[in-house]
Amino acid sequence: MHAEPRSGLLVAWGNALLAGHVPPDDAVTEIVGTDEPHRVTGVPGESGAVGLSLALGRLRASGVRGLRLALPVAGDPLALPGPPTFNDLALDAGEAAITVGAPGVAYGLVPSVTRHGTADDATVRVAWTMFEVADRPAPGPFLAEAERELAEAMRDTIEDLTRLDVAGSGPAAQRALAGLYRKDSDTRIAPGHPGRAGRVLDQARRIHTVIRVASGEDGGAVSAAEISARLLALAPLERACRRAMVAAYSAALEPDRA
Repeated sequence: MHAEPRSGLLVAWGNALLAGHVPPDDAVTEIVGTDEPHRVTGVPGESGAVGLSLALGRLRASGVRGLRLALPVAGDPLALPGPPTFNDLALDAGEAAITVGAPGVAYGLVPSVTRHGTADDATVRVAWTMFEVADRPAPGPFLAEAERELAEAMRDTIEDLTRLDVAGSGPAAQRALAGLYRKDSDTRIAPGHPGRAGRVLDQARRIHTVIRVASGEDGGAVSAAEISARLLALAPLERACRRAMVAAYSAALEPDRA
């Protein structure tokens, strides 16, 4: 899982577009960011790759009223709808966007991200593949539920993080842990989302940073035994973090938004 999954941006700003809160160009600009222009294959009625704006327009014309996020991992697919080809690609990518609202049909979009160049001067290309998927209602999680689960998981995990001396991994770990207690928000949530979505997304991103540090993904010197112990302790928090991000990015679809 990435701290800023591209499928999350597609869901949040795609929902803002489909609800009429932003024009197509603004939505695409927010989704693409500093990437090269995104391309989409598998769009109904198109034989080759098309731009993201055209793909979103096709979805809107087909009756799609929204998008929801999936952040699956092996053993926890978080209700991927099928077919297996789509599910397998979504699991490999760790993310996907799934449409809702079109009568009798749903589509899933999976990004493939490639980077070229140096770390200081990288070019990022994103190619989306669109599939027709099973039209199944999303079971949640909803924002209030996910926020509560995240708070409970973090409270339960703090003791383990202390026992496993994550802070002793170095300055990056100390900064990441300190960030858990920040109250300010630096997330710009798409129009049409409740303010709570931004707060939940902020906390989920900070927890994601702790998980990366604790698992050695940031390049820190952590032994294999330490990584194994930390991953075991962090598993419930990692799942709560993914569920919170799913709920926050998809919050515009909730019938009673808080």
